[in-house]
Amino acid sequence: MKVIDLFCGAGGFSEGFERAGFEIVRAYDIWAPAILTHNQNHGNGKQIAFKGDIYEISMLDNEEFEKWIPDTEVIIGSPPCIAFSNSNKSGKADKTEGIKLIEAFLRIVARKMSKPNSKLKYWVMENVENSLGFVEDNYTAEELSWPELGDFILNVPQKRIFNMKYFGVPTNRKRSICGLYPDLQELNGEKDIITLGEVQKALGKPTPLSYSNSSEIVKDPIYGIEMLSKELTDHHYVKEVPYFEWIKAKRQKQDKGYMGKMAFPENKDKPARTIMATLSGSSRESMIFNLEDSENRYRFPTIREVATLMSFPIDFRFYGDSDSVKYRMIGNAVTPKFSYEIAKVIRQNLNYQMSNDRFSVRKKFNKDILFTNLNGTVFDLKKEKPKKFESKYSYHVPYIIEKSYRVGLENQFSDGVVHWKTKIHYSQGKNAKVYENIFVNLCLYEQEEILKITKFIKKYIRETYSFENIQIQYCKTVEDRDGVGPDELLQAIKEFVESNNQFDRFVFIKEIGKEISMKIVTSYYLLENILKGIEDGI
Repeated sequence: MKVIDLFCGAGGFSEGFERAGFEIVRAYDIWAPAILTHNQNHGNGKQIAFKGDIYEISMLDNEEFEKWIPDTEVIIGSPPCIAFSNSNKSGKADKTEGIKLIEAFLRIVARKMSKPNSKLKYWVMENVENSLGFVEDNYTAEELSWPELGDFILNVPQKRIFNMKYFGVPTNRKRSICGLYPDLQELNGEKDIITLGEVQKALGKPTPLSYSNSSEIVKDPIYGIEMLSKELTDHHYVKEVPYFEWIKAKRQKQDKGYMGKMAFPENKDKPARTIMATLSGSSRESMIFNLEDSENRYRFPTIREVATLMSFPIDFRFYGDSDSVKYRMIGNAVTPKFSYEIAKVIRQNLNYQMSNDRFSVRKKFNKDILFTNLNGTVFDLKKEKPKKFESKYSYHVPYIIEKSYRVGLENQFSDGVVHWKTKIHYSQGKNAKVYENIFVNLCLYEQEEILKITKFIKKYIRETYSFENIQIQYCKTVEDRDGVGPDELLQAIKEFVESNNQFDRFVFIKEIGKEISMKIVTSYYLLENILKGIEDGI
């Protein structure tokens, strides 16, 4: 049975169908490294992946269209999902381009299905879960902008969300799966999920200095493929995450109480979090591992680790000239093991013989094609760059978020002059509220507490001494800071507040109209009076 893969990327979707015994006869993408990767891993050496704009192909006249899209039993594809992703502007990005590409895919499907004696039996479209709300139950010729369809209506009988971890993929990754395909049942429950730790144990730790002499056998935790550890590509290297990045990532993951805490470093007892397309060491979405045999140092996952977590077989090769290019291919991919399960139910529904199954077959590669293997690569530790003076700042007293309240510090510029302000923030999104100019009555404190608070305020007025100096310190690299910037000031407030058990109570604040934590009240009072003291030149 033959398959066409649209928006094929590196070939995750194709991989699953090919391992289930299907023949991929054509695949299209617009990114050269992905096309090369697809061709080297599929088609038994034949070129089956080509550069092609799916929207343009969908609008070709019939003669040209049939040349580009030959008749097949199955069409699969994964239109680019960045517009629908939660990570893109918190899910509020313009969806126009994303919808356009989904409709291009559907237009191709409709044109093939509406043909007399159509050969097309099944079609499957994968995307991020947020895209589901933008896929209709059916489409007319007018809605697909192709009048030649006449009265034909393309129905979308299946519109479901699946979590890949329930299909043998070691990743907590939810995806929208729309199309015409047989019912698909989850393979495993929570107890049988493959964890990050199991994947790391199977692959072994990266050994850049000694891997070439290793005789250790590695067994794929999903496909059962066996190969020598030294034959694993893109695994035996270490890329360390610099301090200035991982400290920011840690804060983003664990100091966002209103968004939920995330593990830092990654929790090995669970499947991996959703793998993104960007290799980053400083964001909430960053995937960061402990650096083996080191304390308080961290590394990025290897390309092989990420690929295996996404259920690519351990012999799959990614033809990119850098780790970031390879990582992007993987992060954008359809998980092959899930694709295999879809292909298997289609095969069973068509009573197709199972003898063609290639689930555990090793790959062969053309040695004449240049392949960049990251094994043994030495990555320089990334250096932080100073920020421009006009750089914006906005953060809260770290790790003090009480019932969704937090005390924020931000800078503002007017005619090139920097000012610093503090506010109390509540929640985020549509529930967000901001409070400022709040009166804090010192009667809330014992005399001893007032003395400590006064001493603390005077100390940091003296040590910061000007709004400009706070900004200057912020713009310096972490390594070069020699004074108190905004991060240091907020950290000092955190330590002061958490050192006093008397702040573990709630008090009514008139401007807010509710009782809030004294930790929040005190943090605000300290920051407000330090900034006021600086401004007044005390």
